[in-house]
Amino acid sequence: MSAPFDRLLCGLRAATLADDAGYGLIEDAAIGIRDGRIVYIGPQANLTAEQRQSAREIELFDSALATPALIDCHTHLVFGGNRAREFEMRLNGASYTEIAQAGGGILSTVRATREASEEQLLTAALPRARALMRDGVATIEIKSGYGLDADTELRMLRVARRVGEVLGISVRTTLLAAHALPPEYAGRADDYIEHVCREILPAAHSAGLVDAVDAFCEGIGFSPEQTRRVFDAASALGLPVKLHADQLSNLGGAALVADYGGLSADHIEYTDEAAVARMAERGTVAVLLPGAFLCLRETQLPPIDALRHHRVPMAVSTDLNPGTSPLMSLRLAMNLACTLFRLTPEEALRGATVNAAKALGLADRGRLAEGMRADIAVWGVTEPAELSYWMGAELLQAVQVARLRAD
Repeated sequence: MSAPFDRLLCGLRAATLADDAGYGLIEDAAIGIRDGRIVYIGPQANLTAEQRQSAREIELFDSALATPALIDCHTHLVFGGNRAREFEMRLNGASYTEIAQAGGGILSTVRATREASEEQLLTAALPRARALMRDGVATIEIKSGYGLDADTELRMLRVARRVGEVLGISVRTTLLAAHALPPEYAGRADDYIEHVCREILPAAHSAGLVDAVDAFCEGIGFSPEQTRRVFDAASALGLPVKLHADQLSNLGGAALVADYGGLSADHIEYTDEAAVARMAERGTVAVLLPGAFLCLRETQLPPIDALRHHRVPMAVSTDLNPGTSPLMSLRLAMNLACTLFRLTPEEALRGATVNAAKALGLADRGRLAEGMRADIAVWGVTEPAELSYWMGAELLQAVQVARLRAD
């Protein structure tokens, strides 16, 4: 007899996403879990009586839908303060310049984050992470980028790690020190990039706080050449890279990160087809962020048809941040990806599972298959399309999150 299941989930309609297309539905499915891994997934009828009897715990469901637990692969959920007042000013007609002169903009978040203690940042971050968990999220990527100095950037990354420890979920940390130019480096962008490469990045790496490195390559951010310097420093430390690319203009950011074999190019509203083809060649995932598209009232759509044509994996994420995407629901992000970007519900679900895992360089989750992490969401619906269809309401019925020694 094979070793017993630690837990056996029965009576499910399982959307495995195990193949490259389709939901991979298994009717009247059972999922056997042992040591934090899926060791059986298939029809209940194929289980032997001995297997059933040996299960330490059995949970019965009434044809509820099971999917891989969701993965939010692009967030900025650790920050101080908020920018609700700025949001209100903008809707009352204030310009970006007027808001900045009144103390708003990204630097207002930088000030609030620098002033916050580690405990204050953690206390503020936990409710945001819990909101994502109520949408079935079991893996979250969290970026720094609101410190812009070594002490605060490392503080943000420590808090991100603690979010995972407190909540019992997986957190992947990304250093985004090249997010904006701090006030003390005004007019000296090259000097700041040198500081990022020589001081902040090595310090974060030596402290074991960084899983990947990001930058904001844009006219209001950093140039392609400055971005390359950050990526070269990351590569020298063996760290993977990703990029806020081509969000407001086409500076060639998507092609740049693909040239480095980067994990993902994120936003990409202005990316051209040549860059999409380069992403396909290098295996770089496109991360779509419809929350920012909505909040900025953008009109330039990401190149969805080109991404499909070149078979570039499309991930979907919240971009949870205080300025341009105060979105704490990955399911709503999936809905927005469908309604604004015209993704299909299958593409949206795959974007928040299979392809989100790829965008984080994780091969052990995002699908329901034997050997994968037992990160499983069970929903009070029957059709996978309902996860993108319903706006609001808590559809999550149960969640199983793997407990592995590697965590």
